[in-house]
Amino acid sequence: MKKFTLLAIVMIFSLILGACGTSQSSGESQTTGGNQTADENESKDPGSEKKKLKIVTDANYAPFVFLDKGEMVGFDVDFMNAVAKEAGYEFEMVNVGWDPLFVEVKGKTADLGINAITINDDRKQTYDFSVPYYLSTNEILVPEGSDIKSAADLKNDKIVSVLGGTTGQEAIEALLGKNHKNIKKFDNNNLAILEMISGGADAVVADNAVVEEYAKNNPNQKLAIIKDEEGFENEFYGLMFPKGSEYKADFDAAVTKVLENGTYAEIYEKWFGVAPDTDTILKQQQ
Repeated sequence: MKKFTLLAIVMIFSLILGACGTSQSSGESQTTGGNQTADENESKDPGSEKKKLKIVTDANYAPFVFLDKGEMVGFDVDFMNAVAKEAGYEFEMVNVGWDPLFVEVKGKTADLGINAITINDDRKQTYDFSVPYYLSTNEILVPEGSDIKSAADLKNDKIVSVLGGTTGQEAIEALLGKNHKNIKKFDNNNLAILEMISGGADAVVADNAVVEEYAKNNPNQKLAIIKDEEGFENEFYGLMFPKGSEYKADFDAAVTKVLENGTYAEIYEKWFGVAPDTDTILKQQQ
């Protein structure tokens, strides 16, 4: 009789615990949304919860994105932080390299890319771009005393190094011809510049901010910068999205807001030491 009573008590106690456990588990599922019906999920505002975005870049492109003590810093990093905050998104920025950046965005394994990416007609066939956020042009980096004084001088049997897959490559190919023997293509701008310094090239063609930053930070190498507004056209950078991206509209509005409210000017002056031409950039957005 005692054994039966004890067994009965244990069984009753187990049932009580089981009932409590079922009630607690059900409450947690409702909190996380894991126990919602299809109708409840459909009625929920899709904009009420924004996913954390994956943003890809190439952290070898000072002063836009580069590594400082293992941390990614630069103009594009600060700009991306400001724009994402304005748009209401959290993000993780991943250093994948220049060519993989395009592969990931195209394949939609990343939500967008940023890395001083020029908006042009060729790229627009494969990607969507935000409204422009940066005005740039290509410039020529040469050793001091070089006889190169303009883009036209590069036609005089000069060897030119560039970052492959960039508008710098396109600009020099427009002068010398596609896949010309005197064009050397590299995986990053530092390698292209080192090729010239070591005597393997006569000049480097790259974005103005890149060559100016390198020359400023390496005064002992005695480099000169050649600007040629007639030889190189203005370019505009944009955030790059997969075709049909649902995030483009949000970021378009955020980019414009950051340009208009003074945040952009603060970031620009921090990295370049001068005020930006925001009027020209905003006109490109119209």
